[in-house]
Amino acid sequence: MNRNFLSVAALLGALSVALGAFAAHKLKTMVGPDTVAIFETGVRYQFYHVFALLFVAFLSEKIHNRWMIWAGNCFIMGIVFFCGSLYVLTALTIAENTHRTLAGIATPIGGVFFIAGWIFLYLGVARKDKS
Repeated sequence: MNRNFLSVAALLGALSVALGAFAAHKLKTMVGPDTVAIFETGVRYQFYHVFALLFVAFLSEKIHNRWMIWAGNCFIMGIVFFCGSLYVLTALTIAENTHRTLAGIATPIGGVFFIAGWIFLYLGVARKDKS
């Protein structure tokens, strides 16, 4: 088991629950439904990929190769860029800041990390005997 991935997944999972509760109870009073939906998308994708990271953490005990490490790292980077950018966009909306371009650019970068993570997970499983 990869304890680093397990630790990060646990912390990001706790953060997912906290952010989801914030969206359900406070955010709805601060912004419109479109912005809440953007924020909730970030929370949902973060939570999905926390489970993916947990899977990689446990699977890496049986299948230890560079592809599994790349998969876990890509899931983490995807959460940072994709979900983080949606949280930043929401914060900028609350602050009524119109300079959202940089945060918006990070979203598809995070999506590419998510896709790469799933591809690396596939490669890690498909090439389990090779390091």
